[in-house]
Amino acid sequence: MTTLIKICGLRTVEALDAALDGRADFVGFVFFPPSPRNVSSDLAGELGRRTDGRARKVALTVDADEAAHAAIVEALRPDILQLHGHETPERVAALKARFGLPVMKALPIETAADLAVIPAYAGVADWVLFDARAPKDATRPGGLGRPFDWTLLKDLDPGLPFMLSGGLEPGNVGQALEVTRAPAVDVSSGVESAPGIKDPSKIAAFIRAVRAADAARMKVASSV
Repeated sequence: MTTLIKICGLRTVEALDAALDGRADFVGFVFFPPSPRNVSSDLAGELGRRTDGRARKVALTVDADEAAHAAIVEALRPDILQLHGHETPERVAALKARFGLPVMKALPIETAADLAVIPAYAGVADWVLFDARAPKDATRPGGLGRPFDWTLLKDLDPGLPFMLSGGLEPGNVGQALEVTRAPAVDVSSGVESAPGIKDPSKIAAFIRAVRAADAARMKVASSV
């Protein structure tokens, strides 16, 4: 099985092209002003038009209201809404119904107890994204380059597709996939030269690392 790849927090044509040329499956755009990866509606529209037909566009928001979502949908025409705040299952269902788009809900993970909320979202979300829980004094809930204990996801069946995030980079994504068998991975800070500044060479390296892990897994499977 080929692992799906999401490159998130894109803000430049060069970084977007690196993701698209590497055949990333998802490209993410952040609509959250405190983030160094925040994009304006105009920039999102420009990058979105460049993306059309080459990857699925993901709009990441954090506890945004209806008006904000409406403006984002108008500008980007996303394929998926990613909710990275404190959105309840009811809020997920409401946004999904309002905009007619699939929804990915980010869930912060630190201990096994954090997995208990999965069933509440499994019936309404289309994806869940597991990210490291942010420190209490953090100004944003993700994109902090922090991994969590991947063994918490070993043999996990959440009842819907899931994506692994949090501290991934070219050097560790292969190990993360070996432990979790995640069907999809998400990277942002792990392919940056500085916060919010994507490095096209690191994006390419991350994609190569995921594909190498896929090849190694298929080789093992074929030898059994």
